[in-house]
Amino acid sequence: MTQTKAGPDIAAGRLPEDAYAENFSDLHPLLAPHEASVEADRCYFCYDAPCMQACPTSIDIPQFIRQISTGNPTGSAKTIFEQNILGGMCARVCPTETLCEQVCVREVAEGKPVKIGELQRFATDHYMSENDSTPFTRAAPTGKKIAVVGAGPAGLSCAHRLAVHGHDVTLFDAREKAGGLNEYGIASYKSVDNFAQREVEFVLSIGGIEVKSGMRLGDNLDLGDLRSTYDAVFLGIGLGGVNALGLDGEDKAGSLDAVDYIADLRQAKELAKLPVGRRIVVIGGGMTAVDIAVQTKLLGAEDVTIAYRRGQDRMNASEYEQQLAQTSGVRILTWAQPKALVTENGSVTGIELERTEEQDGRLNGTGQTVTMPADMVFKAVGQKLVQADLGDALSLEKGRIVVDDDRKTNLPDVWAGGDCVLGGEDLTVAAVEDGKIAAESINAALSEQSLGATDSRESKYG
Repeated sequence: MTQTKAGPDIAAGRLPEDAYAENFSDLHPLLAPHEASVEADRCYFCYDAPCMQACPTSIDIPQFIRQISTGNPTGSAKTIFEQNILGGMCARVCPTETLCEQVCVREVAEGKPVKIGELQRFATDHYMSENDSTPFTRAAPTGKKIAVVGAGPAGLSCAHRLAVHGHDVTLFDAREKAGGLNEYGIASYKSVDNFAQREVEFVLSIGGIEVKSGMRLGDNLDLGDLRSTYDAVFLGIGLGGVNALGLDGEDKAGSLDAVDYIADLRQAKELAKLPVGRRIVVIGGGMTAVDIAVQTKLLGAEDVTIAYRRGQDRMNASEYEQQLAQTSGVRILTWAQPKALVTENGSVTGIELERTEEQDGRLNGTGQTVTMPADMVFKAVGQKLVQADLGDALSLEKGRIVVDDDRKTNLPDVWAGGDCVLGGEDLTVAAVEDGKIAAESINAALSEQSLGATDSRESKYG
């Protein structure tokens, strides 16, 4: 059993000044035009393409790649934006290796898929560098008002599509900046040069969308009030709570929520001033666990370990993300679950982990333990919906909002999408699709109401 060293070692500026810019540079630099052309020519432009079927937003992938190959990146971007207005960010953060690229015919035949994600970024970045607004024309004003709560991917997608249809949208968000997880929750090396905010401005350029920040459901925003003020409400509130480990000492210094630290890192003006421990242990096996582990390593942590309670093949993080962690110097320790936090003088100095095993599909502790020194222990074991913020009118199941195929809740004028709904995939691209589907459903419902009102007037005065 390893003994912990007394006192945490947490400090800022562990690296030379110029190392931070290099460490947090673009993970996948933008393809040059010639590179994009060569890569696009690898596509077979399949009929009934499996990549298109694997895309949650149903982008016509063969079409947009063909447009790149024929020297039409502007048209390619329009094809992408037609189905996914946040196509630029999705090109950066989507796990394409488990979605479109996994089913690419080139992948199946050769083990080397067409770089669909990088081609998508090439087209969308080209369009956004040449144009200040989205390629959509807003319909005539309908006079209808919709409240969209949450300015993350689902909310932005919904708001944009509603604005295209001519509705007036008020977009509420609890944070100072719009963007949700795109702004606050993903690794910095996946979205450089303030791209998240540039994309928000791009979405808002359609017009008809008013953003109100500092507005949080359950605090200074009430669902009942929204329903009485607006013609429809869309909830894209994400998961505001963080699951706890359930261990004594979680309130001590050095025991941290990974999502909060990532948000601080994303908003830090000088990374050299962000304190980081010399020894880090991350509890979890998803994308957030990988993001926090890799980023603390890039900040100068010397010893970073991800501890996961099952085997590596059961981790929610994709194989690519796991490899990224390991090639960045992060150790992945499997079949180990947290048992106790070691604290001294009000600070975490280590963590005791229990070895686990699976028997008949159930995870059990073996009784064998190992204690690891740690200056910081990050919790990345999932987030949860803060149900108290919603009141008691919405139907919930397994801690999420229940919606139908149109993303409509049990309330006739409330829709929801993104991570907060039951059955969600916890992916940016899936949230974008939820927002799009909900917007079309809301538009259809409001159009029916208007048609019904017109028919009623014609019957009364005709």
